[in-house]
Amino acid sequence: MSDRVTISETGQVATVTLSRPDKRNALDLPMIEGIVAAAENLKDRRDIRAVVLTGAGEAFCAGLDVAAMPVLAKVAGEAGFQTRTHGASNLFQATAMAWAELPQPVIAAVHGYAFGGGFQIMLGADIRVAAPQTRFSIMEGRWGLVPDMGGMVLMRRLARGDVIRRLTYTAEQFAADDAQAWGFVTELAEDPLLRAQSLATEIAARSPDAVRAAKALITETELTSIEGTLIAESAAQEALVGQPNQMEAVMAGMQKRPPVFRD
Repeated sequence: MSDRVTISETGQVATVTLSRPDKRNALDLPMIEGIVAAAENLKDRRDIRAVVLTGAGEAFCAGLDVAAMPVLAKVAGEAGFQTRTHGASNLFQATAMAWAELPQPVIAAVHGYAFGGGFQIMLGADIRVAAPQTRFSIMEGRWGLVPDMGGMVLMRRLARGDVIRRLTYTAEQFAADDAQAWGFVTELAEDPLLRAQSLATEIAARSPDAVRAAKALITETELTSIEGTLIAESAAQEALVGQPNQMEAVMAGMQKRPPVFRD
């Protein structure tokens, strides 16, 4: 697909790999565009019956590339956070939502880190297999932001509201066993990629019509308004980006000092 995202195929299983290992697969604009393009490439492929989503190197995805934040904010600001470009989503939300909307089942193989946007992308998968040592964080609060890549749709399908609130408000890191207990991770495996590919192969052996129908039915009956949640997410983020406290959160993080916020 690109130098950021690759697709390999084994039989009727496609493996999508985030391929920026030197940056722990951190999200810059080319990475975001590459992830969305990969999902769009696969959505009409009847010969692909299951998809594995993983990251190269030592991490699944460490979240937004801090150095790319000015470019990402400029792109989002010019287009408007609330402008829908990919169905119910904007470009950034499509990075995670495209996997939830893919007709084929998606299994995420997660290791190292799944922070911020990487955590939300992981949640777009139907099944999430994580290495026991993986660390997770809803990290947007560290930068004075809210999750705005589909997280507010996807988290609500998996975890209790109080858990989502605690992790979003604090931006704390948490371990794989907690992620599993709270519903964000399906199962743990020492080799999550091997386990994910095994599951994908098993699913690919079932009737593709029944599997696709099952995914659509489960999604349809989850009783959440995707459109309303995504636009609310975008509105909240639009009101935060570039404001003094949000900029202070970024500067303090980059300078490795405690932030000084204004009330």
